[in-house]
Amino acid sequence: MDGNILSNAWVEVARLGDIPRLGSRVVATATGDVALFRTGDDSVFALDDHCPHKGGPLSQGIVHGHNVTCPLHNWVIDLSTGEAQAPDIGCVRRTPVRLEGDRILLALRA
Repeated sequence: MDGNILSNAWVEVARLGDIPRLGSRVVATATGDVALFRTGDDSVFALDDHCPHKGGPLSQGIVHGHNVTCPLHNWVIDLSTGEAQAPDIGCVRRTPVRLEGDRILLALRA
């Protein structure tokens, strides 16, 4: 295997019950803080914990549907894509996330 190729390792970071519905938690990673979001339908998403506008902490925002509203300037970010909703323009880096039972796993660089 080429030593220059980076791969992702699935790492358990939380349990579904650790995050309230319509809430979030922050996970510290080697590449920065990642915000885990739980929606009303128990979907889980993971985004860098900063808004593309002014770097506001998305983990402190309001989760609604499959979106989060930044607490600083009310930008709405789509949790599934990381894209800011019009008329705003910008994108937040997503981290692959999956549920195995009630275990939340993130794909982190190994």
